[in-house]
Amino acid sequence: MSAVMNALSGGQHELPVVVGPPRRDTDIVAWVKAERETLGRHLHTIGGVLFRGWRINGLAHFERLMTEGLGREPLEYRNQSTPRSEVRGRIYSSTEYPADQHIELHNENAYTSAWAERILFYCVKASDTGGETPIADSRRVLQRIPDAVRARFEQHGVMYVRNYDGLDLPWQTVFQTTDRESVVAQCVAAGIQWEWLGGDRLRTREVAQATLAHPITSEPVWFNQAHLFHVSALHPTVRAALAGSMDERDYPRNAYFGDGSPISDSDLAQIRAAYAAETIAAPWQVGDILLLDNVLVAHGRRPFTGARKIVVGMV
Repeated sequence: MSAVMNALSGGQHELPVVVGPPRRDTDIVAWVKAERETLGRHLHTIGGVLFRGWRINGLAHFERLMTEGLGREPLEYRNQSTPRSEVRGRIYSSTEYPADQHIELHNENAYTSAWAERILFYCVKASDTGGETPIADSRRVLQRIPDAVRARFEQHGVMYVRNYDGLDLPWQTVFQTTDRESVVAQCVAAGIQWEWLGGDRLRTREVAQATLAHPITSEPVWFNQAHLFHVSALHPTVRAALAGSMDERDYPRNAYFGDGSPISDSDLAQIRAAYAAETIAAPWQVGDILLLDNVLVAHGRRPFTGARKIVVGMV
């Protein structure tokens, strides 16, 4: 067995496993294709692999890693919650929030009933300082959440309420259409409640899971974005400004238990503490590719200075 596959087979247990090329001229696409079955099997156990030291020849090579190496077509980013730009095909920029903002850890699209099985990040340009993509094992996060908090979430699920009225992403971006009938069709297909308000405004409510059994291993994981959507995620001054200017039901986004009852700030503080306790972060190097099992591993972003370009593909 090669040293590379030995790392995946148990020689290294830290998340993520760092895998380098067996030879300098080894093509990552060909290697991943040849080791696809083994890589997939261990990814379900480890949760994440960092490919470092490989020669990556731009976005087209990264795209081929997904289509030829992993044998999967990149997914379209639908039911969007953050601003992204399409940079090539279905390869997207990482979330386009200001550089001084912290993005809390989350599993991609965990606020919906449909999500990518895997997510890949490719470092085109590393920032001068900061800009790490912290990750955490969602199994371990779940274990750290107090039983009483977990029970409340599992009993009710999470309701995500969104208002598309200019303060957040427009519905045309979220649903990738300008046609209201298409929006309604997407909502019906996804089990989302919708309400058209005056002035081309839209309000949606979607109830989704709080925890999940991994589709392959059946291991339980914490899998929702209540702590991102809830108003407590806002800076206190922003939260106060919203409270002073509009009714709570009109907030750009918020999270409740699935029955519509409020989630306490204290519950969410304990959830954020669980993520913080399990967070792992390391600086990016140009050419790095981080492959995550999107159910097993949550990710985020730390503030940064200088130019930073991380692109994302979901499969």
